[in-house]
Amino acid sequence: MNLAFIPSPSTGVIELGPIPLRGYAFCIIIGVFVAVWFGNKRWIARGGRAGTVADVAVWAVPFGLVGGRLYHVITDYQLYFSDGENWVDAFKIWEGGLGIWGAIALGAVGAWIGCRRRGIPLPAWADALAPGIAIAQAIGRWGNWFNQELYGKPTDVPWALEISEGANRVAGTYHPTFLYESLWCLGVAALVIWADRRFKLGHGRAFALYVAAYCAGRAWIEYMRVDEAHHVLGLRLNVWTAIIVFVLAVTYIVISARVRPGREEIVEPAAEDLAKGEADEDGESGKDDAGATAAAQDGGGAEAKAPEGDEAPQKADKS
Repeated sequence: MNLAFIPSPSTGVIELGPIPLRGYAFCIIIGVFVAVWFGNKRWIARGGRAGTVADVAVWAVPFGLVGGRLYHVITDYQLYFSDGENWVDAFKIWEGGLGIWGAIALGAVGAWIGCRRRGIPLPAWADALAPGIAIAQAIGRWGNWFNQELYGKPTDVPWALEISEGANRVAGTYHPTFLYESLWCLGVAALVIWADRRFKLGHGRAFALYVAAYCAGRAWIEYMRVDEAHHVLGLRLNVWTAIIVFVLAVTYIVISARVRPGREEIVEPAAEDLAKGEADEDGESGKDDAGATAAAQDGGGAEAKAPEGDEAPQKADKS
């Protein structure tokens, strides 16, 4: 008998008067805000302007949500389009079901549009946002805890997750794969931050490192899950996806480091022009201040000499 376990919430919805606050949606929203906030700090440190990350995220986030939902619905179509299922449920995103692969892919399209509008390079923006995305995933995975979904194989370890009886699930204690992935994502964020500081990653390599590190963890975590999924050659579809994307990310890091070594010196031309303009204004202001000071000194000297000239005639009159 398992005396220690992680309890699951009795409900994934908190009623705030007439407004239902769904735990899954809440985790996603908090994750997005954290990613944008942290990405903004990194972008400014790289020489960009405050608010640019948020402006691009306005495009990237909606595209990412649509992409994540599309990937989930396409790869798990039997949940919505099989006999006895209601296809309208495919639009109920609050009930869970976002594929990170689709979210990143289509989110990148939205980010590309936003970056083009701001006149900034997409790879640099992605590098700034990379660890924030990993942290957002770590937060977002707790939405699965609220929905009691995507857990692993049965187990009696002290940190087992208690699952209650419900639709498409059997009561028992299981591996909390949502927790494993959440902790792994925090580790990925720490790795990217460290590597970026140590090696000055640029031209999208920090983002590629995040992708590769995440895929390495997702492969073994996905292998532990027991929810229904399509299999190819004995492996879950998402395991194959993780392997393929991992190889692509590592390949990009190697080739990019050879073709475009180093890091971008300027990530946002508008910020650079603004800084030069402020420097020029400061320089002109300094010249004006210096001229005013010199004029004041000359004026003071003239006034100081005037009394001497006045005193001389007075002495002559006395003599």
